[in-house]
Amino acid sequence: MTLLLLLLLGLFAGTIGGIVGFGSSVMLMPALVLMYGPRTAVPVMAVTALMANASRVAVWWREVDWRACVAYSITAIPAAALGARTLVSIPPRVADAVLGAFFILMIPARRWMVNHKLRVGLPHLAIAGALIGYATGIVVSTGPINTPFFLAYGLVKGAFLGTEALGSLGMYASKAIAFRSFGALPNEIIAQGLIIGTSLMVGSVLAKRFVLRLPPERFYLMMEAVLLFAGTTMLIAAFL
Repeated sequence: MTLLLLLLLGLFAGTIGGIVGFGSSVMLMPALVLMYGPRTAVPVMAVTALMANASRVAVWWREVDWRACVAYSITAIPAAALGARTLVSIPPRVADAVLGAFFILMIPARRWMVNHKLRVGLPHLAIAGALIGYATGIVVSTGPINTPFFLAYGLVKGAFLGTEALGSLGMYASKAIAFRSFGALPNEIIAQGLIIGTSLMVGSVLAKRFVLRLPPERFYLMMEAVLLFAGTTMLIAAFL
């Protein structure tokens, strides 16, 4: 029954993430932490996020901006592996606190970047890739922070969704490989991630028909509410 509920939540989260470009991991993470604990939930989420981003790349493959993706990924991929190494060496309560604080801080950070209408170039994407890649290795998702950089570069709709997903795919692959090499990603966790990730992939495919119809602003507000809820939950768990 618990797995069924996770799959249904994954389907919903995958659909939302497929429309706005982020949010799947944030929506799933509190449920995974309750089920597995933070130390196990993060590797499981790395596998599911890998599958979710792969499905978005497949859906929007023709619109990927390769220059932007390479500039971002060249620093993000090694930084994600370094961040993953940091995660497995810190106590579980610290991991909880980092996750919670990061979720909540993403809300004002995203709004600040949008309000200032920042424009970035390829060098800026490389710098952002290093910082976000390292953060992605430690926390579950950096999509809300990731998004403004690609939008400020000038990517919209399918080009944004495909390029951001391909850059994230490289980070999560690096993160998963790092977890595996540190012994934090055994076969049973991979199996759990693959099962839950399947629902995210289905949701990403279903989302394509809605991308050009629904205004993403509504989902940004909803994601901020989810971020606040998830962050508060993690911080409470860290200090109880």
